Amino acid sequence: MTNSGSSGIAIATRMAIIAAAAAMTLAGCTSTPEHKAALAAKRAAPTAVVMTATKGEAPAESGLSHSPDGYPSFGAPLTAANVQMNDDEAKSLQAKLTALGAQRKAGTISEAEYQRRVAEYRKLAADHGTDTLSEITK
Repeated sequence: MTNSGSSGIAIATRMAIIAAAAAMTLAGCTSTPEHKAALAAKRAAPTAVVMTATKGEAPAESGLSHSPDGYPSFGAPLTAANVQMNDDEAKSLQAKLTALGAQRKAGTISEAEYQRRVAEYRKLAADHGTDTLSEITK
């Protein structure tokens, strides 16, 4: 009986040591709020830098950073290629399109007029990029 008692104590001791080692290992996994904030800052999306249009002149500031040997470095966030639509312009365009849809639904505008305006907006969407590019390169 002494043998089975001592083997039971040995098993219990081994289990206690394993549990203590696991507790110490898991205690090291907790991170501080500062560490969590630093990790969140690394994962955050870069902020966009909007450059003004130059009308064909050389830009005052390059969108790329350069290494000391003169080659461009792509490590820095890139800047926008052109000035973006602001909130007021977006709201104005949304109001126009909503009004056009409401007129069609109410029947105050003919189907032909509605299709003409849709074609006009689609043409604007198709040609806007090339028109803007030709304006920039002037």
